[in-house]
Amino acid sequence: MSSSNAKGRIVAGLLSPHPPHLIYASNPEQNEPTSSRAGAWDGLLAGYEDLRAALATVDFDVLIVHTPHWKTHTGTHFLGVPHFEGKSVDPIFPNLFRYNFALDVDVALSEAICEEAAAAGLTTQMMRNPEFRVDYGTITSCHLVHPAWNKPIVAISSARTAFDYSNEAGDQEMLALGQATRRAVEASGKRALCIASNSLSHRHFTTEPEDPEDPEFEHRYNENQTAWDRHILGLMKAGESRRVFDEMPDFTEQCNAETKDGCLSWLLAAMDFPSVPATVHGYGTVIGTGNAVVSWDLAGGMCATEASR
Repeated sequence: MSSSNAKGRIVAGLLSPHPPHLIYASNPEQNEPTSSRAGAWDGLLAGYEDLRAALATVDFDVLIVHTPHWKTHTGTHFLGVPHFEGKSVDPIFPNLFRYNFALDVDVALSEAICEEAAAAGLTTQMMRNPEFRVDYGTITSCHLVHPAWNKPIVAISSARTAFDYSNEAGDQEMLALGQATRRAVEASGKRALCIASNSLSHRHFTTEPEDPEDPEFEHRYNENQTAWDRHILGLMKAGESRRVFDEMPDFTEQCNAETKDGCLSWLLAAMDFPSVPATVHGYGTVIGTGNAVVSWDLAGGMCATEASR
């Protein structure tokens, strides 16, 4: 653990989409349904393998995840209970995801981010209910990034500002929340991985195949969405993270993107809009959505992998 007297830092930022299909396909012991491993979603699964290999040499204390599936209508909330365990069942794909989880929460860091955000004028609240149902986005992204589950997490809800007002208003709130997150991490003396748990393009197919691993469903909803995804990923790889943020309202609107929930905007702000080129470890589709596994190496500690060469 880092000394509390040392300045903390965000050592890496991650875009980590959370399709439960990827848990199902990898057959971890925590998940009850069993996949045939017929080859579906191999590009994304390989992307996560590449990401985990890159993170193998990164020294970190905590994972901070902003999730679109813990939706709070009044402000931003933070987990405030030291330990959760139970069974997480995906409400849309219960046939694929029935996952027995156990996780620890860094309550002190959660409280510090909550206080920093409140001091910046945001509405915040700590979630103290020990029976709270941790959302599957948090669980899925954390598992895919760090399946050992031997580090505590901080989980942050998605407020409804973009839905109640505008994409621009939502992104400005995420700017303030990201900055507050960075200040709290620096004051904590801890090394953090920051995770945006969201897809890019997010228009779904409206029917599900009888066989969930049917490769006929392994393509994007339409070419317009694919073009937008490629554009955003190109900006990330070019180190133009501020331009990604500036174009986010249009991307969100025109691509029906899951970025509307604010996870990626929060991440970019928390990283202080890095000019370091991002590594795209994998890009693929699940039920029509565009999913990208992306990392920003902020501390120079990630080892080279196939995607980064």
